[in-house]
Amino acid sequence: MTSLYWHTCGEGKRDLVLLHGWGLNAEVWQSIVPRLSAHYRLHLVDLPGYGRSHDFGALTLDEMAERLLPALPPQAIVVGWSLGGLVATQLALRAPEKVAALITVASSPCFTATENWPGIKPETLQNFQQLLSSDFQRTVERFLALQTLGTETARADARQLKQVVLSQPMPEVAVLEGGLAILHEVDLRDALPAITLPFLRLYGALDGLVPRRIAAELDEMLPDSPSWVIDKAAHAPFISHPELFCQHLVNFISDLPGE
Repeated sequence: MTSLYWHTCGEGKRDLVLLHGWGLNAEVWQSIVPRLSAHYRLHLVDLPGYGRSHDFGALTLDEMAERLLPALPPQAIVVGWSLGGLVATQLALRAPEKVAALITVASSPCFTATENWPGIKPETLQNFQQLLSSDFQRTVERFLALQTLGTETARADARQLKQVVLSQPMPEVAVLEGGLAILHEVDLRDALPAITLPFLRLYGALDGLVPRRIAAELDEMLPDSPSWVIDKAAHAPFISHPELFCQHLVNFISDLPGE
């Protein structure tokens, strides 16, 4: 039987479900857990196939959302980083009645760059997919290094991400390939306007994987969805700028109905 790792901690009446990015696991959130657990019930999840949820094989985006839905607390605020942002968005699209608000972090409805859309070059993602089968440890490390590039604390941030990866079972190569395929192929841009929930988007000004231009593109598409670009942050703003990151979350949640 496959089991999903789901750890709950913290105080408060609001449930925050935290979904990590590609190659990582729920430990990536540890630097902000002390700041947020005083305000909210935090649900730290290893996505299917990752970390302690290693019993799952490679899944599509919709299959990942399907595995998470039964465990989702009623009226949860779902926070998704990078690949986790796609999963969080899919949850909001599939079961809006179960989700009170959506927060995406350094994420995009379409990670692959096209002629008129900023993102990761298709050949970069294809290169990572090809390298995975020959040297997957080095491939994951290279991807982690890309996530912190340009920040003042880049070396320490990359080291922290690497420690997170090594702290739990490594995903199978097929799972990592499946995750890259999602980043390469999924495009939720046309579906986004169907989201009527409160929807906050956070970005890093120096992010090389999700360029800051995406914030402006989606501002036009989603005029009711606030966005913040965190100065001097790259792809992991909750690691490089934890206090500012948490403040944005707290401010947004404090304005939700029922607060």
